[in-house]
Amino acid sequence: MIARRILASVAAALLVGAVAVALLCPPGMPLGQALLTIDDRIVAALQSEVERALAPWLWTQVIMPVLVRPAWLPPAALGLICAGLSLTLPQGSRAERPRQRRF
Repeated sequence: MIARRILASVAAALLVGAVAVALLCPPGMPLGQALLTIDDRIVAALQSEVERALAPWLWTQVIMPVLVRPAWLPPAALGLICAGLSLTLPQGSRAERPRQRRF
């Protein structure tokens, strides 16, 4: 039950963040460009850390396609995934009553 609430809260925060980014950034601004406006070195630092710690192919095959998408899309997608997970997780332990047989 606590996991459902956490996922629902994370989903709400991500979806609100996606709307805020969509309203504050110019239309169609890529995520990479939005990150560069925050800090000039953030993309280069991210690339070097991903290639050093994980795998070089991960940068070109996974992260680069995400960086060219609109800035609001990744948080919106993650928010929808978290919302779906919070809705599909079981609600917790429920004591089931034995079914009564009617004649």
